[in-house]
Formats: sequence, structure tokens, C-alpha cells
Amino acid sequence: MTQLSTFHVGKYLFGVDVALVQEIVRMQPITPVPLSASEIAGLINLRGEVLTAVDLRSRLGLPPPPPEARPQVNVVVRVDDEPVSLLVDAIGGVIDVSALPFQSTPATVDQKTRALIVGAYTLPDQLLLALDVRKVLADLAVAAG
Repeated sequence: MTQLSTFHVGKYLFGVDVALVQEIVRMQPITPVPLSASEIAGLINLRGEVLTAVDLRSRLGLPPPPPEARPQVNVVVRVDDEPVSLLVDAIGGVIDVSALPFQSTPATVDQKTRALIVGAYTLPDQLLLALDVRKVLADLAVAAG
């Protein structure tokens, strides 16, 4: 990974390999899926394609956003050629991490979150946590359309 597309979820700044990101779209209407895992927010229709929307806050064990928070954003990632939407709080930018120091995930990161991280890059003002999208989607019954 040399370039990461970044986004915020709770107090964390995450990044995923830009090659996995298909697109970023505003919040879409979500159709709930009865009896699905709590991390599955539901299904969205993106230009005729049905995608599973994964609530990244829930998946990371974080509390829901406060009521006054702005709407979440869909980061559509493509894993094994299947698109899935990750619901995030805010979009960052694309960061070239090739020259940044890389370290294992710090012990200060919550246990549930730590299990989904490859490691961390040190930025001047905060840590950028490299998210393992495959681990995020593992164990979830993600029904890609």
C-alpha cells in the first residue's frame, strides 16, 4: 500500500488502499435486512446495483454518532470484485504513505478495532490506521448484488 484513501470513524482516522475504493457517495436510503448481523446497516441501491451497507461504527465496537452529527458517507469498496458500502463519519483525502513510518497497531487502540487493523502510520498530528477491509467483511453475511 502506497496510497490510502482516508476517512474518519469516531475518534479514529482510517485508510484503505486506494485500489480497493470504487467511489465515495453521499448517504443513500438504506433498506434494513431483518435478522442480519447488527453491523449490517442494510442494503442500498446504487444506480441499479444493490450493495450491502456495513455500519463501520458498529463493526468497530464504537457508539452510534450523536444525533446532531452530520449524515454518514458511503465508501464503496470492491473486494473480490464485489462492491460493499462502508458507512463512515467523514471523508479525508488520499495520502501517500510510502515515506511515512509504519508501526504495529498501538495498544491504545480498542481491542475490537485493533483486530481489524494492519498497522498504523504516524502523521504529524495523529495516527492513520490502515484498515484491513477483508477482516472487516469477514464473518459478516455480506450479500453483494
